[in-house]
Amino acid sequence: MRRAEFVTAIILGLLSAYLMWKSGEGPEWDTEYVHWSNIGVNIDGSGPGKGFWPFYLALGMLVSCIWIIVNTIRRTSPPSQSDEPFMDAYAKKMLLFVGGGLIGFLLLVEWFSMYFGIAIFMFYYMMFLGRHPLFLSIVTSLVVPFWLYLFFDIVMTKIQPKGMRWLEDAFYNPTGEFFRSQSLITIALCFVISGALLALSARAARE
Repeated sequence: MRRAEFVTAIILGLLSAYLMWKSGEGPEWDTEYVHWSNIGVNIDGSGPGKGFWPFYLALGMLVSCIWIIVNTIRRTSPPSQSDEPFMDAYAKKMLLFVGGGLIGFLLLVEWFSMYFGIAIFMFYYMMFLGRHPLFLSIVTSLVVPFWLYLFFDIVMTKIQPKGMRWLEDAFYNPTGEFFRSQSLITIALCFVISGALLALSARAARE
């Protein structure tokens, strides 16, 4: 367990550093672009730069990895004091199911958009892996991508992958035009109403 934690933290830390570097890159066609200039908040009011969220999320992951490595060396965490195997048969089975789901998610993003991929992956994870009730799984897999769409595409104006062109033209473009024509109060109400529906679904599932 200790060795697996140490090696995993190093690998993820290196991946985090790589993602931070890539987040600071600009478009290839812009020969005057200055590295890291897209990770701040734009002073013109257009919101964070395109590399803002990837950079700081990767930074948070890097800090977490460093903290894990320090705890492993000092043997202050339970995994760093354990000599048990890193994964038993059940863990390997779950790794296969979750890893397969993530691969399917990436394919769905490429073909059918980021939000459709999130919806299908969440339904698969909640219904088949988490064994949650059907109604709660459906509501969650619809509400959460809807929140993400409103936050990134509408409020932050950070357009996410929309998949094949016909889907973008038939669904996302009209939907985007509708929501961008609404006030922030209307957008906030959409968050509140969908959140209330999710809360009621979760409450019904517990009863």
